[in-house]
Amino acid sequence: MLFQGFEARDLVVGEVNIHFVQCGDGPPLLLLHGVPQTHVMWHKVAPALAEHFTVIAADLRGQGDSGKPRDAGDHSTYSNRSMAYDQVALMSALGFEDFFVAGHDIGARVAHRMTLDHPERASKVAFLDILPTVELYEHTNRNFALHYWSNFFLAQPPDLPERMIGADPAFYVQRDLFDFVDDDRDKNDVFVEEALAEYIRCLSDSDAIHALCEDARASFSVDYDHDMTDRHKQINCPALVLWGAKGVMERCFDVMDVWQRKASRLSGRALDAGHYLAEEQPDQTIHELLKFFE
Repeated sequence: MLFQGFEARDLVVGEVNIHFVQCGDGPPLLLLHGVPQTHVMWHKVAPALAEHFTVIAADLRGQGDSGKPRDAGDHSTYSNRSMAYDQVALMSALGFEDFFVAGHDIGARVAHRMTLDHPERASKVAFLDILPTVELYEHTNRNFALHYWSNFFLAQPPDLPERMIGADPAFYVQRDLFDFVDDDRDKNDVFVEEALAEYIRCLSDSDAIHALCEDARASFSVDYDHDMTDRHKQINCPALVLWGAKGVMERCFDVMDVWQRKASRLSGRALDAGHYLAEEQPDQTIHELLKFFE
């Protein structure tokens, strides 16, 4: 059973219900997942972190068992700004006015937006295997586009990706996950059966598929515009960046150089993994997060 000892909860914050699990009684630590996943992606690391922190692992709006509001037509419903607001409101509802936050993939972009829109709330932030939206798309080349195919596919106009994913959600989830794992690893060891079943269950919902696509469309429109406006804003709190030494970020970018332009108090390193650090290298991920947040 995943997340033994954790309490599963739901809270309505603003316009949307947010589903999350919680455990521990130390300083608050918010964990935000990537796609095509849910809070379940933290199942290998969250119990160890809960020995030191009050861990809240939440589903972003549109994914997992969180609410899935219809988009407003301009993609803003699934913008990083909207999702960051959800999570800040969730932490307030739980009584945490400042907290630590770690995000993977889109969860890290949400965490980045959180540090810009709500700088007083995140006292430390960790970004796992991602770059800011503007940096990704301004420096796209054929190597990046070929290997990071899912972002470009999902951002196509409705309802092309929705129909294609909806025809076989299990195939899409496994293909998207497996393509970004270190080739030397056993995919079935990285994504344990129970976790993989959860990812497939959650993305078999048509509203979740649409939300996933809207999130990608937002990254090419409203998220990009927000990041351009705030391009020279600095992250004020201490920041950690971790990425996979065998992943797309390592192959296509100088990860530390990019983030150093965004955060003056930055540390980080590459882990022996592809994209899914918390599931490919849970022990290394735990070690780095504990060292940073403690």
